[in-house]
Amino acid sequence: MPTINQRDLNTASEMLRSIAHPLRLSILKFVDEKGVVNVNKIYNSLQLEQSITSQHLRIMRTTDMVETKRAGKFIYYNLNYDKILKVNQSVSKFFQKATKSKAKEFIVR
Repeated sequence: MPTINQRDLNTASEMLRSIAHPLRLSILKFVDEKGVVNVNKIYNSLQLEQSITSQHLRIMRTTDMVETKRAGKFIYYNLNYDKILKVNQSVSKFFQKATKSKAKEFIVR
């Protein structure tokens, strides 16, 4: 049975909270579709205010959901797929263990 790493689960929780907003989900989808995208392209394409876009991107940066690269005065964003995969695995392990635990409880009754 897989063991649950509490630190990984806490990280997963923080990342999931960082995308728990419709605008952040829209930004993530847009960045995923484009690969690497300039912040100006994000807010212009999604018709958002620059300040609002920057605030949401900052939240996603703090949890490493997105990565940044600076080229002169431009900042480019891409998704951190390695981190997203690790979060997915942590959450999957948690639910797998929880499901098995519930099944055992049901059998014992």
